Amino acid sequence: MNRISAKKFFGFLLVLLIMLGSTTTTFRQFTNFPREIRLLQGEWRKLQLSMPVTATANVSNPAVLHVNGAANARVPLDLKQPMTLLPQAVGKTQLTLKLFGKLPIKQVDVQVYPQLKVVPGGQSIGVKLRSDGALVVGHHVVHSKNKEVKSPAEQADIRVGDYLVRMNGKPVKQIRDVADAVNQAGKEKRVLNMVVMREGKKRTVSIRPVFDEKEQMYRLGLYIRDSAAGVGTLTFYDPAHQVYGALGHVITDMDTGQPIRVGDGKIVQSSVTSIQKGESGEPGEKRAIFFQENQVLGNIKKNTPFGIFGQLGYMPGAGEAKQAIPVALADQVKEGPAKILTVVEGQKVEAFDIQILHALRQKYPATKGLIIKVTDPRLLKKTGGIVQGMSGSPILQNGKLVGAVTHVFVNDPTSGYGTFIEWMLQDAGVMQTSAGTLSGPAVFCVTITENWERKAGEIDHRVDQTI
Repeated sequence: MNRISAKKFFGFLLVLLIMLGSTTTTFRQFTNFPREIRLLQGEWRKLQLSMPVTATANVSNPAVLHVNGAANARVPLDLKQPMTLLPQAVGKTQLTLKLFGKLPIKQVDVQVYPQLKVVPGGQSIGVKLRSDGALVVGHHVVHSKNKEVKSPAEQADIRVGDYLVRMNGKPVKQIRDVADAVNQAGKEKRVLNMVVMREGKKRTVSIRPVFDEKEQMYRLGLYIRDSAAGVGTLTFYDPAHQVYGALGHVITDMDTGQPIRVGDGKIVQSSVTSIQKGESGEPGEKRAIFFQENQVLGNIKKNTPFGIFGQLGYMPGAGEAKQAIPVALADQVKEGPAKILTVVEGQKVEAFDIQILHALRQKYPATKGLIIKVTDPRLLKKTGGIVQGMSGSPILQNGKLVGAVTHVFVNDPTSGYGTFIEWMLQDAGVMQTSAGTLSGPAVFCVTITENWERKAGEIDHRVDQTI
């Protein structure tokens, strides 16, 4: 009985010691010590364990990282004092802490990125995007010889969301190409051979056009669309590579929900003419006109979950920031005060106060990394918070570009989502490591359409064509 009591006593004592130990600063620092660290060239970081012991820092590649200023593979440490990590070159290395130089206690993967500076935007831009092929957005019946015939294309398993990319061996660059091919095949009484893109895969389809007695022309029974246009905000310009990023979210088709495959496109200047103020349950919007459409600012080469990207010949005027500023990695963004740059009247870019309420810890590219709230009295009075057309407005914190506005909460227009600038820079092709450009997700993300939130900067679509 005494032996059992002794075991219970020592067990209780052990649990008590563990509980007391877990509340100490040393224990918390040890458990919170990172397994992975990402640094930018030219910046340093301090780490501390507060342990009254000696150790060594083993660096697998000292050309990439110096510890406490030493360019050695083994650096002696006093763990009572903080250690300083100084990145030297772009690349990867491994940092191992060993007690007394022998017993490994912590292993950290360190990634060093190049120091990047870009010019923050904020300018209102007009977006004109033409798809790569014609997008199928619906089916219709064909009136043939006093009877209605089900859509020939639907019978051939052409679905809403498919792209028509080739007709009789020729690429489809615009809707007119489809109409001409259908009419020619119909007049020649032959089958029309088509290449259709569905979910990234090509398939071949053969259809015989049907003559529509009502319309007096040959039809496939399809509604198709090849372009979209709208207003958004320029996020950044990289003068070193002459590329830009904008919007912060993918442009999707309004009916199918599919991301639009880029054929070609352009961005032009736009001027904000008025603001419809946002209210709970009803997001507001910027009303703007395209300005000097013949003066193209840049092209559109990519439409990804993190925005649109392409070459920009020059930075449009009226910007709040004239010089390039540093960017922040996703894990460097902190909760607290920040600013956004955007236009609420004409073409004038202004800075407004916001609060970053939450910054998600994202190791890999993912949308909606930031939750933000507008706190600036001027912006709240003018817009009610975040409105459509503000999508892409750059977010600045402590003199760095950290992200972009992407969504507004429908039930609370003062708040919304943002994305980290790091993911936009990767998709723009300017964020590189020694292993090459870091790519984002392989597939497009579908735009959220729940009734509790909505994109800022909705893209309107042009009139459909019946084929």
